[in-house]
Amino acid sequence: MRAFACPNCRRRNHFEVRVCPGCQATLGFDPGIDAFRFLADGATVWRDAHGNGADVVVCANNDAFQICNWLVEADCGTTMCKACRHNQIIPDLSEPSVPLRWAKIEAAKRRLIYTLIKLGLPLESKAEESAGKQGLAFSFLYDAAAEQAGSPQIYTGHDGGIITLNLIEADDAERERMRNAMGEPYRTLLGHFRHEVGHYYWSRLIEHDELQLEAFLKVFGDERLDYQQALQAHYNDNGSKLWTDDFVSFYATSHPWEDFAETFAHYLHIIDVVATAGSFDLSLAALPGDAEGLEVEVDFDPFTADTRDLADAMGPLSFAMNAINRSMGQPDLYPFHLSDAIVAKLDYIQNVVAKARRTGQARNEPQALAA
Repeated sequence: MRAFACPNCRRRNHFEVRVCPGCQATLGFDPGIDAFRFLADGATVWRDAHGNGADVVVCANNDAFQICNWLVEADCGTTMCKACRHNQIIPDLSEPSVPLRWAKIEAAKRRLIYTLIKLGLPLESKAEESAGKQGLAFSFLYDAAAEQAGSPQIYTGHDGGIITLNLIEADDAERERMRNAMGEPYRTLLGHFRHEVGHYYWSRLIEHDELQLEAFLKVFGDERLDYQQALQAHYNDNGSKLWTDDFVSFYATSHPWEDFAETFAHYLHIIDVVATAGSFDLSLAALPGDAEGLEVEVDFDPFTADTRDLADAMGPLSFAMNAINRSMGQPDLYPFHLSDAIVAKLDYIQNVVAKARRTGQARNEPQALAA
């Protein structure tokens, strides 16, 4: 994701900022213009970089909990922004450790929602859902058994358009413990969201589309395999199952649904990394002796780009990112390899997303008058 300029002083800021460190203006992100608006010098009207005002207000979750930095149109019928209106359950805020962890969760969720908006994917809330248009919702739950005894009773997952996240995942030490215990090279809040929303879009865009299902079968395999049995076999494996180059992660080997969700998450990872590199005009020059070359220049829109362009850029960028992390004594930032088989799966997902975007654009275009 790109850095966002303060509309008052033009200083670059991170997406989560609420007050510009440069000019001290209050900032709010307006998804309608894909930019920040500001309040400064006692002003009460949110203005853009050109000084133009807008009838917008802060999200209700900012007013009540100081947990969100998005703006919402004053007359849109809801006090929640385009990210927070998807919340179905928020955690028990009476627990002292909860507010800070909920803030981390919301920051990750806003990054997810931003990417989905930029991709043009359908994004109805539960209040907006209708026949054939299942809404998306989030439930963030405090699990006393996990917090106090390390025995979780609430599991992160997706069901019927609702993504549930155990609040324990926002505890950095506990999440790292689980990552090591499960042998995962990568485990983050944003990664959880990107994986689970993959399940949502499988149900929304593929499950009831005969042509999409037929193509899915050829790329990912038969999803009619018993899911619970497949997961049980995966977790009970004695080490005989191998993680091959056909799968982006070991968990992806468990079932075609999980393969799709893991690959969907990586599609979003790659888009965000490439978009960030492009926004900073980062480029890599080939070094003498490189067999394939590491040069890359992001001169395309990652949100609409072909899969091959994304993969060709991600390879060199991930090598450079991993090298930078190693220079700080940190593990690889992107410890994965994009084989031809994985790129083919990413391409299937890119085609599904492109079709959804075209369908949405066609639905929103004004209809021509009959002659």
